Amino acid sequence: MDRHTFVRAAAGAILISPFAVKAQQPQKVPRIGYLVLNSAESGQHLLIAFRQGLRERGWDDGQNIVVETRFADGKIERLPALVAELNRLNVDIFVTTSSATTWAVKDATRSMPIIMAASADALGEGLVSSLAHPGGNITGMTFLAGPEIAGKQLQILKEVIPAASRVAVLANPTNRSHAAFARVAKGAARSLGAQVQVLEAPTPDQLDNAFAAMTKEHATALLVLTDSVFVGQRQRIADLAAKSRIPALYSQKEFVDVGGLVSYGPSLSVMFRRAAIHVDKILRGAKPGDLPIEQPTTFELVINLKAAKALGLTVPQSLLLRADEVIE
Repeated sequence: MDRHTFVRAAAGAILISPFAVKAQQPQKVPRIGYLVLNSAESGQHLLIAFRQGLRERGWDDGQNIVVETRFADGKIERLPALVAELNRLNVDIFVTTSSATTWAVKDATRSMPIIMAASADALGEGLVSSLAHPGGNITGMTFLAGPEIAGKQLQILKEVIPAASRVAVLANPTNRSHAAFARVAKGAARSLGAQVQVLEAPTPDQLDNAFAAMTKEHATALLVLTDSVFVGQRQRIADLAAKSRIPALYSQKEFVDVGGLVSYGPSLSVMFRRAAIHVDKILRGAKPGDLPIEQPTTFELVINLKAAKALGLTVPQSLLLRADEVIE
């Protein structure tokens, strides 16, 4: 190669090399901050459902996406520090798994996309101003559009225990949706000829006192409102209801799976899997405020006949025929 040929080749390499280097640079792998109020063990099946939803849309955790998980182990006061920790990891999207975790992230950022995998009543709690056009940086899933489900749950409870005249409602005062749920439950109870007693358990260590009060007040049935703290304590709550011999209806199938009597509500696993759809859309350029909040379209009725037998109850055949699942 003569001197002029070498110079021309070198100049060409200089011009080409920046583009070659750019082409060789790996693409940025998106990071998802996945925040849970409860323990890793209690919510493992929901994390699996979320990851499954991601895979269905071409996102494989550890390959082309990273899901950074943080668990508060039921201690709501830990959430701000966990949010700050995820922020330091420069996550691209937050996925929140309860109203409490959504509020913790919302208080920390007004710009980072927030996907709710679950929330009790996103509109009623004030998380968004509209389900159809949420605006801002929050979208995802909500358990329902309002607290009316509490009335339907009481109707089912009365079908199981027609003589129930005093219904205890287990609520969490830190859950901003529960006041509205309790009002609906009281109104529904009056129309069914029953009285409602609202008992509060803001923390797990208050559950024993709540059940002691139910026994003292001779509660004949129990409605457990939807709440992430209660889901995390589902085994303990189902055991306390069985020990107190109080027939209980829950908002999630997870309670019935561990021995609870009956549940009526949307599937949490389905909600978490569908939350991945919102993540996928945002990663492909959509704005969270333009994505409508999704509400469940189907509600599951699950009945545990083994629990009914232990309580000396005979579940009406008409209710069994309507059930989506019967555990024997």
